[in-house]
Amino acid sequence: MLLEMLQSLPQVLIDGLALGAVYAVVALGYTMVYGILQLINFAHGEIFMTGAFIGTTFFILLMGMGWVSSVPQIFVLILVLIVTACLTGLLGMGIERVAYRPLRNAPRLIPLITAIGISFILQDVIRFIAELSSGNYIVTGPSLFTDQMTISFSSLSSIFNDASFKTSFLIVLVTAFILMISLDYFINRTKWGTAMRAVALDRETASLMSINVNKTISITFFIGSALGGATGVLFAVQYGTIDPFIGFILGMKAFIAAVLGGIGNIRGAMLGGILLGLLEMFASANLTLLTGGIFGAEYKDVFAFSILILVLIFKPEGLLGKPTAEKV
Repeated sequence: MLLEMLQSLPQVLIDGLALGAVYAVVALGYTMVYGILQLINFAHGEIFMTGAFIGTTFFILLMGMGWVSSVPQIFVLILVLIVTACLTGLLGMGIERVAYRPLRNAPRLIPLITAIGISFILQDVIRFIAELSSGNYIVTGPSLFTDQMTISFSSLSSIFNDASFKTSFLIVLVTAFILMISLDYFINRTKWGTAMRAVALDRETASLMSINVNKTISITFFIGSALGGATGVLFAVQYGTIDPFIGFILGMKAFIAAVLGGIGNIRGAMLGGILLGLLEMFASANLTLLTGGIFGAEYKDVFAFSILILVLIFKPEGLLGKPTAEKV
């Protein structure tokens, strides 16, 4: 059993890193909004999905232009990432202004229900537009970065099997890490990042120190939604086929990643996303072996939610989160 698990380990690590990077960047949107508003923005998964559709649409339009064929694919990807991030960032700001700001002082349950309602609205709007334009809400984007690469373990062939991946894996991994490092720098080294941390710490005191709280919250939603939309583009490039419902389950898993790392902690969300992706791919590859055929790879989602339950029971503040004392 151990030998079989070791043989599949290189492929598990590659697939897990790609998926974990997607989880990590989407989890950043959850943790940023929660850190400032104490709100779980369950519409964030649908913003990710919207970004995937916007990016795929731009790819299809650009690939239909003759001159684009002479441009390196990486430059097309960068252009699509920037445009999609800006559009989904504006969408996030609009949602905050229309749906969340009027409820800022309401009981916490009301904004939470509103977030769930926004997620269903985005699902149905994207599904309607996709069916109206193409007759089918399942969309397949153009093939990009599809060259296959193989890592060979010829000297260790008795222990590890060879692992293969598309060049899109490298694109997704590098881009995701650039986004995460850039956000970490922005939060910890810039004026607006300092304002966000101040508002997260004490909104009332921050406003007394001449920080524009509404503007800071809007920028937080813009950045979180822009990251979610850009990650949707990376997801479409890596996996090819998208539909209006990809944001629900992936958004829930990104939320699990945020909780695993410590909700409200930026670096915790990054760590939680990578760990969850690796654990999920490990479960997908080895559940059948570990359970003697009782459970198969399709139960990997159960595995992910089991991790959430265990974290909430034994370390509810998350891996990098800090326990908070209740003031009486």
